[in-house]
Amino acid sequence: MSLNYESIIKQMSLEEKALMMSGKNTWETVDFEKYGIPSMAMSDGPHGLRRQAGAGDHLGLNASLPATCFPTAASVANSWDETLGEEIGTALAEEAVTMDVNVILGPGLNIKRSPLCGRNFEYFSEDPYHAGKMAAAYVRGIQSKGIAACPKHFAANSQELRRMANDSVVDERTFREIYTTGFEIAVKEGKAKSIMSSYNEVNGVYANENRHMLQEILVDEWGFDGAVITDYCDHHSYMNGDQALRAGGSLWMAGFTGGEMAFETGSNSYLQALRRATK
Repeated sequence: MSLNYESIIKQMSLEEKALMMSGKNTWETVDFEKYGIPSMAMSDGPHGLRRQAGAGDHLGLNASLPATCFPTAASVANSWDETLGEEIGTALAEEAVTMDVNVILGPGLNIKRSPLCGRNFEYFSEDPYHAGKMAAAYVRGIQSKGIAACPKHFAANSQELRRMANDSVVDERTFREIYTTGFEIAVKEGKAKSIMSSYNEVNGVYANENRHMLQEILVDEWGFDGAVITDYCDHHSYMNGDQALRAGGSLWMAGFTGGEMAFETGSNSYLQALRRATK
């Protein structure tokens, strides 16, 4: 049964809308039985699902359900085979269905700028076009079975060291041609239903608070109409939630749970941003 979003949003209270901006727990979104809105489960990642058997934790310390280990993105990219990428995405989605996972947090397609980056194995290439084509293939495969893909980490996440304090200073042409081209292909050709913002700052503004990235480029230019999900961490320790909502953010996972959102609630601009994110 399809949900009548407009009708539901009109019925929801301010508190209920704010509650939807954060997770129920580490891996699941909030559910509203009275509106027929179920909880969605999210899982890392594109190389094998990490669906924990018991209580979830973002470090993956608790036991996980058995899952297939697929070759890393770096390995698959060396095949130059988009069809193979799509087949892997489909296989991941089929496993997700059996584990009651609704969103696969991947693929990862950050640009390989240095061999010292600790997650290069998760990313496809140093070439943005190649990375985008492979990512779009994974997304198509994942979403062919009704599961949502979530390309990550948008954008200019080029290192692991101090990535929650790192500022990627980059001119507009370089940002467009190198750091966002892959994501543009994943969004336009893959039709990704969600996207994960990165921890780092881009030109002095945190990615999840960056209106130029999330609204002007992602939505206005590329036509993205899905959810912008934060990377997983205690975002309230350094991120301005109100600014992030107004910039185009939709869902804060792991950092806020149970509706612990400290947003300003008095202005029309806030209410409009909250309504957009709720939808």
